[in-house]
Amino acid sequence: MVSTLTSHEGSQEPAPITPGGTYSIQTVTVGCKIYIRRPTPDGGEEERLAEILSIRDKPVNSYAAAAAAAAGRRATRGSIKEEEPEPKLEDKWEYFVHWDQFNKRLDEWVTGSRLVISRDLEWPRPKPPPGKKAGPGAQKAPGKVPRSQSLLKKATANAAAAASPTPASTPGPGTGRAGYTSPSPAPSLKRKTLHEEQEEEEEEEPEDEDLDAEGEMDIDAEGEAESDTFELSVNGTPPEPPEPVSAFSKEQEIEKLRTSGSMTQSISEIARVKNLNRLQIGKHEVDAWYFSPYPREYAHLPVLYICEFCLSYFPSSMMLSRHRRRCTMLHPPGNEIYRHEDISFFELDGKRQLTWCRNLSLLSKCFLDHKTLYYDVTPFMYYVMTLRDSTGCHIVGYFSKEKESAENYNVACILTLPQHQRHGYGKFIIEFSYELSKKEGKLGSPEKPLSDLGLLSYRAYWAEVIVELLLNATDELSVDDIAQKTSITHADVMNTSWDLMPSNLDARRYNCSDIGKVNT
Repeated sequence: MVSTLTSHEGSQEPAPITPGGTYSIQTVTVGCKIYIRRPTPDGGEEERLAEILSIRDKPVNSYAAAAAAAAGRRATRGSIKEEEPEPKLEDKWEYFVHWDQFNKRLDEWVTGSRLVISRDLEWPRPKPPPGKKAGPGAQKAPGKVPRSQSLLKKATANAAAAASPTPASTPGPGTGRAGYTSPSPAPSLKRKTLHEEQEEEEEEEPEDEDLDAEGEMDIDAEGEAESDTFELSVNGTPPEPPEPVSAFSKEQEIEKLRTSGSMTQSISEIARVKNLNRLQIGKHEVDAWYFSPYPREYAHLPVLYICEFCLSYFPSSMMLSRHRRRCTMLHPPGNEIYRHEDISFFELDGKRQLTWCRNLSLLSKCFLDHKTLYYDVTPFMYYVMTLRDSTGCHIVGYFSKEKESAENYNVACILTLPQHQRHGYGKFIIEFSYELSKKEGKLGSPEKPLSDLGLLSYRAYWAEVIVELLLNATDELSVDDIAQKTSITHADVMNTSWDLMPSNLDARRYNCSDIGKVNT
């Protein structure tokens, strides 16, 4: 028995519904929405709607399995071995789910026993027939090149590139943006520009049902293909710039940030399935938020153990303890350029500290969803904040910046590790980046787009600095005066000043410690 539910996303096609109790766990497939038991902060349990993004066999930790087998042999030595019962179907499979109305960083793997098959199962909405778009009056966005013309343009460009006497300009497996040949497969973090994301959307959006079958991404591949391709330059004439997007209220923007958790609109970025469960960094054990291209053999371990000083990663605590007996590093391998009480900043050159910076990039990608991994870390400088105690300098967060930035960005990537958030360290790292800009005599701004937490933190910092400057000023200050005194760019000063206007203040004030709430 299957009923239907009227679509609420502008589509004319209804979403099929299977009543609870009339289906089994084998019926649940990728794309379905089903109620799943979820623990609540007060220790209770709730049933919340979630979408199934991926299904896998329950992974077996080889290290834990070997230890359990050895313990079993010792326990059954001299006794009759009993046959283990066959596991139930719900214990064989795991489901990667996105909780309805929850932030994307809360996506997780759940066991089949948590699925509530006694409640209704919502199936994916049927795709529109070939040649027809979903939604009333759906038309192609203005300025968007049809897929057939885009393919023809690419074929023409590739043919011209093949006839060119300079083959180095054609991107290949070992080339990056602008034909740069990477010396080694080393990841670094870089934001995607809006233009690059729009190009990816045009490439990935099929025009009809036939192309949709080819362009559909296998989300069970856990992002392995994307992590190998990274970001290559696109040949041919760039598409026309899109029309400006109409403004929307700050309440809608906060809700978008709270529920999506990502500023990127690239399908390949959003659909990646998280491949790590938990990370142990020193005495802290934290949940991974997003996909990070660690080697495949380290994926889906219960815990990935990371050395908090050299950032090397290990699949078991025994291997980490053995490494710590040999590892002599007690602080980041760079120059200490700032110290106040127990806080220190270390400056690292990506060209000189390749391995450490690569490991830092991999770790950061677990908590940053709006990032693209590049092979080369040499164009970046890294500034790492640490807390010092008797055992060494423990990393709190960091920011990176390009050695030569054409857009005068003073931050390429910024992160405070989750175990050190809500202590004011993020604001301190932002302030330190602007102090460096003052030393250089330049105006600076972070690369766009910012993550949800980064956007709110920067807005709060800009507002606090500008308000404090205006309150302490004896004369009138222009936008240029504020920019020169704070090293904040004119655009950021003007946007923040607009937010601080009395008519907009109530709607534009944010609480950076709690996304989704508005200060009144």
